[in-house]
Amino acid sequence: MIDISMLEADIQRATEALLRQQRQDGHWVFELEADATIPSEYVLLRQYLGEPDAPELERKIGVYLRRIQGDHGGWPLFHDGAFDLSASVKAYFCLKMIGDDPQAPHMVRARAAILAQGGAAKANVFTRILLAQFGELSWNHVPTMPVEMILLPRWFPIHLSRMSYWARTVIVPLLVLAALRRRARNPRKIGIPELFAEPSRKVTRERAATHQKRAWALFFNGLDWVLKRVEPLWPKSMRRRAIDRCVAFVSERLNGEDGLGAIYPAMANSVMMFDALGYPPEHPLRAIARRSVEKLLVIREEEAYCQPCVSPVWDTALAVHAMLEVGGEKADEAARHGLEWLKPLQELEVKGDWAERRPDVRPGGWAFQYRNAHYPDLDDTAVVVMAMDRARREAAGGKAYDEPVSRAVEWTVGLQSQNGGWGAFDADNVDLYLNNIPFADHGALLDPPTADVSARCISMLAQLGQTPESPQMKAALAYLERDQEADGSWFGRWGVNYIYGTWSALCALNAAGFDGARPSVRKAADWLIAIQNADGGWGEDCTSYKLDYKGHEPAPSNASQTAWALLGLMAAGEADHPAVERGIGYLSRTQTKDGLWSQDAYTGGGFPRVFYLRYHGYPNFFPLWALARYRNLKRANSRRVAYGM
Repeated sequence: MIDISMLEADIQRATEALLRQQRQDGHWVFELEADATIPSEYVLLRQYLGEPDAPELERKIGVYLRRIQGDHGGWPLFHDGAFDLSASVKAYFCLKMIGDDPQAPHMVRARAAILAQGGAAKANVFTRILLAQFGELSWNHVPTMPVEMILLPRWFPIHLSRMSYWARTVIVPLLVLAALRRRARNPRKIGIPELFAEPSRKVTRERAATHQKRAWALFFNGLDWVLKRVEPLWPKSMRRRAIDRCVAFVSERLNGEDGLGAIYPAMANSVMMFDALGYPPEHPLRAIARRSVEKLLVIREEEAYCQPCVSPVWDTALAVHAMLEVGGEKADEAARHGLEWLKPLQELEVKGDWAERRPDVRPGGWAFQYRNAHYPDLDDTAVVVMAMDRARREAAGGKAYDEPVSRAVEWTVGLQSQNGGWGAFDADNVDLYLNNIPFADHGALLDPPTADVSARCISMLAQLGQTPESPQMKAALAYLERDQEADGSWFGRWGVNYIYGTWSALCALNAAGFDGARPSVRKAADWLIAIQNADGGWGEDCTSYKLDYKGHEPAPSNASQTAWALLGLMAAGEADHPAVERGIGYLSRTQTKDGLWSQDAYTGGGFPRVFYLRYHGYPNFFPLWALARYRNLKRANSRRVAYGM
């Protein structure tokens, strides 16, 4: 039996801890950590550009990389994960670049693990591009993406507008780099010939990635063979025009010091593109692009790493929801302060790339980062809107949020895809055949509708009063229930994984007015109860993204996923279930003295199977949110969650 008075003390400690982390201007932002690739690429970027040495920064990055090296000798994509060849090649190259002796034990183990997997030539496309830039591989070992493709008409089957936002922003400057093939300056003249298993430097046919269909892969490999032979014959004037078009695309979306696309790979590529074109370091475009990269660094006393991006809008919106759930004068004031910071960040002027498919829709969304005007996303927008709506009802928000909410709803409805769901950044980004091109060995070239983002949009519309009978809701709910797995769970594209997706979907179905009598709700709640760990918590690691998913595999409990499972079960009307009590007990037991929860697990999905995220803020606000919701339902003697999240 949970003692509510003791639970209240846990809630207050967690609330005070979260309040201490709020910035003076009202927002929250926490570290966003990926794997070894981003800090390694940062060091290699400096060497590509031939920048002055930064020995202390390199030393700290080296400490970080050695700490996260796996017992298998290489580097994983997430905490305690399996060996990943591409991450390991980059980390080894970085460590050798900053002076680690190749005969040092950690380097010997890494090299042996890399060679056992076929060597550096077997790495993914992006890694092979980096190796080609440093002269370690021939450019013929890289799939051809002619810069002239930017000149193709929109109806063409392989067109940038058919790809996701992140693919567009990464690829466009990369097209220029692949066309010019400038060699990295590499002033230290460091190479990694020892990572190649002979005769693996010979050009071989691209293998189909595990997600790719053999027939499509054979077709696109044949096309790549043709392109490699005809590319040198194309007119120089066309190439010049294509490069100019790429520069114009990047320059328009440069996004100030927040960078192209506000994501590291695109930002780094933009810097290298300007450099390859001869722009001096002091040129305004190159200089601001370069500064954007520096803003991603996390530098501590003994360690440093580079983030893939930052998440202030997402962190702030979720922290606001937690504060609104806690309630009370201090928490409500903090929530209002956070919303006032968020309000002016709504994009109301720029019609971003999403307008390619929805030209008549007015802008009205929020981005994930501080600024990313061309690329707001539906997930952040829905979460911000639900917080604003709740604040105007419960926290004296007044009418100040009426117009932002109205514009956001208009934009969200306008970006609903034809199948009823929502993608993160675009509508109907569903040309799935593109994931079969050789360049797309990561399988993440597209942004199709997903259950988690769709659920968030459903939650928002339902919280604002739309009924299941409205055209948008009817189509969206049909999509969501159609997407449910046989075991009752939902796939979580942007969070790990089925626990995240199921929490999101249950919140949406509850907001739409469906309870445990609904088969989809009952089945999902039963699934969450069935996968609870013996310690009362829930856990799931990133291996659940494998293509042959056959059901949940046990993983150690952690605070974030336990909170998601609890919030999902409470949305399903199960606040009184013993599993919920056990989960609340787990969170209370694992809370630290400072009021927070420690968590090494990566619970964010960047790109399934290739890139994951550790949101340092998740164990700060999600457990608090779950504890406060449980308290509120118990105090009210209610099983009904009143809001969309």
